[in-house]
Amino acid sequence: MTKVLVLHSVSLVRSALAALLRSEGPFEVTSAGWRTAARQAESLRPDVTVVDLDCPGATAVLADDGRAARERQVLASPSPVLVLASTGAPGSLHRAFRAEARGYVDKDGSPGRLVRAVRKVAAGERFIDASLASAFMEADPVPLSPRELSVLARAAEGDSIAEIARTLHLASGTVRNYMAAATRKTGARNLIDAIRISRRAGWV
Repeated sequence: MTKVLVLHSVSLVRSALAALLRSEGPFEVTSAGWRTAARQAESLRPDVTVVDLDCPGATAVLADDGRAARERQVLASPSPVLVLASTGAPGSLHRAFRAEARGYVDKDGSPGRLVRAVRKVAAGERFIDASLASAFMEADPVPLSPRELSVLARAAEGDSIAEIARTLHLASGTVRNYMAAATRKTGARNLIDAIRISRRAGWV
């Protein structure tokens, strides 16, 4: 029995994904939102963790290199990660690659592709949809460092400077410096503009 953890911020979507997997194979599936993700990962010890790149919350998980953050502990666990992605966000694919995801499934593909990907990743193999492989090649280089992406992703989620500093174990002044660097590197007018540019590129 393959143990699968499905993470998504929307209850209806994660329930649907869990139901699909249960109906298609010998999978023991647990679904969770971001608040309980780390706890579920610790208790379940899944063979595969499925994450939708487009749902709110995935940004912080995949961009955050502060391993003390609760969400990051999910990706820091031994469970290999399989991401659901779309071809229109190559920046998100690169972020998942940096987070060492093992599988990449095109959300416009058939349900059978997801089932096949889960089986392959659980067996220790990689899985990449051909359509997503093309998107990898088309992606522009990300001008921001992993730490700058971490800070920008947290800011995009609405965290204050103090909250970002506490989560990433940084000084508030250091957080401001990263924000300034991200704004400069993206050619933005201000932090809000930097977030807009980065979201449009798929970096956060």
